[in-house]
Amino acid sequence: MEAPVAREAPAHDSWEGLVRFWEETDWPEGCKAEIIEGTVRVTPPAMNHHACIASRIQSALYPTLPEGWGVHQRQSVTVPSCRALLTPDVLVLPSAVLAEAAADYHVPATHALLVAEITSPSTAVQDRIEKLFAYARAGVPLYLLIDPHATGSPTIHLHGEPRDGKYRVLWAGRFGEAVPVPAPFDLALDTSAFPRP
Repeated sequence: MEAPVAREAPAHDSWEGLVRFWEETDWPEGCKAEIIEGTVRVTPPAMNHHACIASRIQSALYPTLPEGWGVHQRQSVTVPSCRALLTPDVLVLPSAVLAEAAADYHVPATHALLVAEITSPSTAVQDRIEKLFAYARAGVPLYLLIDPHATGSPTIHLHGEPRDGKYRVLWAGRFGEAVPVPAPFDLALDTSAFPRP
């Protein structure tokens, strides 16, 4: 898989100008374009195992959702304080937030209840470090990091209790174990069927 391609917007651009650059650029079909620390990064389409894991997470979360919330894939969120516009693999968000922002391409990450990222070889460092910081900075209560490309064997980390741009690790384990996702989900997320790359 190819490494992500970075495209810098003009250095003098404001946050609004950077987002406009992201919105108005015609990115390659199927690729994901995100803004991370003020730089636009474009990654190739995800492999099939990646999509399968995202689908399994989405299916497991649906029955546990609070009233008026939805699970989304490929919905972008913004963290202006980090100059970040991210597209998590799985996002839990109030349905009303999307309805109110129907004409936009993104919503503030501050509205998210949970985000999940599944690493690929080209995005692993971003998912483990830069996105971890951005989601914590936005105050997203739960960040689920699925890492099929961890050294040794695939790992899973559930982060929570964001404070001052940092999370506390609520749970860490490996593929095959059940992830205890706390309230409001109260879910033991079964990972035994997560495919490995």
